Amino acid sequence: MANFDYRKYRPFPKFDLVSRAWPDKVIDAAPRWCSVDLRDGNQALVEPMNVHQKRRMWDLLVKIGFKEIEVGFPSASKPDFDFVRQLIEENLIPDDVTIQVLTQARDDLIERTFESVRGANRVNVHLYNSTSTVQREFVFRKGRDGITDIAVHGAQVMKRCAENHPDIQWEFQYSPESFTGTEPDFAVEVCNAVNRVWQPSPDNKVINNLPATVELATPNIYADQVEWFCNHIENRDSVIVSVHTHNDRGCAIAAAELGLMAGAERVEGTLFGNGERTGNMDIITMAMNLYSQGVDPELDLSRMDEIISCAEDCTRLFIHPRHPYAGELVYSAFSGSHQDAIRKCLKGQDEGEGWRVAYLPIDPRDLGRSYQELIRINSQSGKGGIAYIMENEYNLQLPRWMQIEFSAVVQQHAEKSETEVSPTRLWELFEQEYMEINQPYNLIRYQIKRENDTETLIADLGYDTSKIQVKGLGKGVIEAFIDALQQATSHSIIIVEYSEHALSQDTSAKAITYMQVSIDGMRYSSAAINSDIISASFKAILTAVNLAHHQFPMEQSASLN
Repeated sequence: MANFDYRKYRPFPKFDLVSRAWPDKVIDAAPRWCSVDLRDGNQALVEPMNVHQKRRMWDLLVKIGFKEIEVGFPSASKPDFDFVRQLIEENLIPDDVTIQVLTQARDDLIERTFESVRGANRVNVHLYNSTSTVQREFVFRKGRDGITDIAVHGAQVMKRCAENHPDIQWEFQYSPESFTGTEPDFAVEVCNAVNRVWQPSPDNKVINNLPATVELATPNIYADQVEWFCNHIENRDSVIVSVHTHNDRGCAIAAAELGLMAGAERVEGTLFGNGERTGNMDIITMAMNLYSQGVDPELDLSRMDEIISCAEDCTRLFIHPRHPYAGELVYSAFSGSHQDAIRKCLKGQDEGEGWRVAYLPIDPRDLGRSYQELIRINSQSGKGGIAYIMENEYNLQLPRWMQIEFSAVVQQHAEKSETEVSPTRLWELFEQEYMEINQPYNLIRYQIKRENDTETLIADLGYDTSKIQVKGLGKGVIEAFIDALQQATSHSIIIVEYSEHALSQDTSAKAITYMQVSIDGMRYSSAAINSDIISASFKAILTAVNLAHHQFPMEQSASLN
């Protein structure tokens, strides 16, 4: 354990915020979203997006409804510069969308950045420099004043460049990079210095973006830092506070949500959280979190499979099957108790009362998913899930006694095969267990006569390769058929359970009959489908008799040979 020594690390310093207000706040409106997929997300890819992939990603982001999109770091590479030029020259930017371009606080990079956006209508120029204690000490070897000078000089160059292009609607943004590793008072100090250069007003605001470039502490600490910043920044009514969280501790979404509660109005992130190291804040999940609370996220995520397909093609990264809201398996239940609860809630759901379904925080249909994906069958599944699949796939409303019995059949198969049981395989098992036992007896034809409340039945049955005729009496047709079979087999036959229903609503619909039949004290379950409910009932009874025959061969009555 010599290489695994926790003593080399120190806890994040306690943040003393007096009378913090954010714990009492709720998020009741969508923030301003800014996608950084084409820049922050792209730079983290093993294989950065090519021109075609960037264009697909851009089109997707616009279609989803992003109004602010960081399109690149145009001064850092020719591909980024050329992509920005393509968007502008080919008139691909909607009038209500602002492109954002990133630049370090260096004269040549700033000037190159402004060159890249000439001819655009609305542009956010995003200036940044590192301000954290560790960066100041080991990377820049400068004190606070030196770091502030870098930021202020960059702001001055930006202002001068913008004045040369009065035809563009400019928005300025400054990020004290590694905000979470920067002393709160210094973060405010450097942002105030930059804002004084830009001279924002309530009608012409600047953005101060507060990046958790590396997630260093719990989300509540980040919220404290954001609230403290909001309370101390000058001209707060002229500043849009933005958050940009990373996922090093797995809490980027929580940190962004608490950051909004702490006073921020804007969120930067990527689709599905792609980004450096463990990734950026996942906008898909955060937006859907709002949606699940009845808040309009102002992003259209209703075609989730289309979004996933595009994101995977462009990034060459696969979305985890358990990814919140979007994953292939997140609306699938394998547990028997979960399946039963979902099935019952869906049956009792009153749309006028809003969505109230156990284990499902949102309706999968809202994301373009179907209920067919909700319940999947394996060895952990129960009768409720199996019944749900049989009803939704095949319109079979299995009675409870058959649910219990069939679930044991399915579980045994799943344990033996060690695989998921598909709906098709489920139907095959049902047929094999309850419907495909046609020997030795099968129904050929029957006649019914009714006299004085008594049914007389005469039926022709196949028996192996021969044919026999049976006759019975009863108060109903089923009782008469049972009487005929008892005479034919010399065995006791009693209907224990009976259920039937139509398989559809049209007049030519077939019906299914479910039977549990006691034969000499042993119970056998069966089912049969026919357009005639009487024929279905007779066939189900014969199936039970055949099951008994295979288990305990019965002799045919000599008198009916």
